[in-house]
Amino acid sequence: MEFSQLLFVISEALDRTELAALKFLSLEHVTVRKREDIEEPKAFFQALQEKGMIEVGDLFFLKELLYRINRIDLLASHLGSSREEMERELQVPGRARVSPFRYLLFQLSENITKDDMKCFKFLLGKELPKCKLSPETTMLDVFIEMEKKGILREDNLTVLKTICGKVDKSLLKKIEECGLNSFGEGEMLVTEGQGSSTGAPEDSAIWLASSVAPNSLGNYDQTSQLEVYKMTSRPRGVCLILNNHNFAKAREAVPELRKMKNRNGTDVDADALRKVFSNLHFTVEVYRDCTAEEIRKIVNNYRCMDHNNEDCFVCCILSHGKKGIIYGVDGQEVPIQELTTSFTGQNCQSLAGKPKVFFVQACQGDAYQKGVTVETDSGEQDHSLETDARFQLDCIPSEADFLLGMATLQDYVSYRSPSQGTWYIQSLCQHLENSCPRGEDILTILTAVNQEVSSKIDKQNAGKQMPQPSFTLRKKLIFPVN
Repeated sequence: MEFSQLLFVISEALDRTELAALKFLSLEHVTVRKREDIEEPKAFFQALQEKGMIEVGDLFFLKELLYRINRIDLLASHLGSSREEMERELQVPGRARVSPFRYLLFQLSENITKDDMKCFKFLLGKELPKCKLSPETTMLDVFIEMEKKGILREDNLTVLKTICGKVDKSLLKKIEECGLNSFGEGEMLVTEGQGSSTGAPEDSAIWLASSVAPNSLGNYDQTSQLEVYKMTSRPRGVCLILNNHNFAKAREAVPELRKMKNRNGTDVDADALRKVFSNLHFTVEVYRDCTAEEIRKIVNNYRCMDHNNEDCFVCCILSHGKKGIIYGVDGQEVPIQELTTSFTGQNCQSLAGKPKVFFVQACQGDAYQKGVTVETDSGEQDHSLETDARFQLDCIPSEADFLLGMATLQDYVSYRSPSQGTWYIQSLCQHLENSCPRGEDILTILTAVNQEVSSKIDKQNAGKQMPQPSFTLRKKLIFPVN
């Protein structure tokens, strides 16, 4: 059957309730505003085509949607698939395009009776406007309004769990069975050798999201397997590259930075990053030679963007730096923490529950000049190294879903070849290019980067470099190439 005719036949077989379910399950791909304009299945399929979610030769998302709403008859008669085949397909990591969070809410709506829904609406009377809780409002509509109000997110199920516990404990049990009751929760790991922790991130501890969900007894099921972040949108998201090369302004404006050199070789890194993230289906945006204020404005612009239709955000920073900061080309400082915390769920709601990835190529300590062929990315020279810095604990937010990849450990220099780029970025791009097609997750890739970079040596000064990732990811982060 011809493609458009196939979609037409399937659309004719769907009723309004099923259309509402399909639109809800596709909210990560079709914006709420666009969704409200869709009143028939044909328009819904058109919207999915515009987003590249269904097309000739790739009908998997359509198959998944029909499977999710239990229209196995359409799945079998028009798309040549079956319940068993879809169950096998959806076991493949990263294959599902409907998020577990969205599917859980849909399943809850299917199990909520009319009486339960009345109770639900009554208990939300102080949270949502009365006009949004009318008798005509469906349970899916209620969930959408809860999300709009910010009281329901993938990493915040507190209100939902509380209400489900009051309305019907079997609903609460369903949430627990889906393993979503630990979203946003984590276990604290104390960094070895830095003393005991009082519970705050700045007190020598780093918050890492737990990879397992509590069972009904409140213990951790060690046999649980990590979920995979949804990574199916096209584009996947934005890859922002801040590439600082020319530091003449810094040398003129800040006397103590008069020996700061231009970062020859940084364009090699920027080109490598542009290539690899373009191939991973990101929209790559490159900004060159930015002052500190320009960096802040650019980051704020991307913080304010609508990322609802995207699955991820990546930011790569190439500059001079020192402990916990990067330099603008004017020599002014920008704390790395200021940049990362711009994208927390509170500051950028459209990225809540989605991975935020930062790669920083800059020194994180004082460094001396390394000669002609190998340079360091530090703006200061001939200073002794400090020993009490804890930049990693300050730079990454304690909130879930962040990954911060630093080119070097606290206090130390990182190396850059004027002709071949930096050790860290070049290794990172090479491993992403080689390992993403094999389905390896980002932490496995960064471990390989650590191994490669740490094996290099600056022969002139016997210098070494050790990158360091820090993260609060709750799931495996895999960048599919397809």
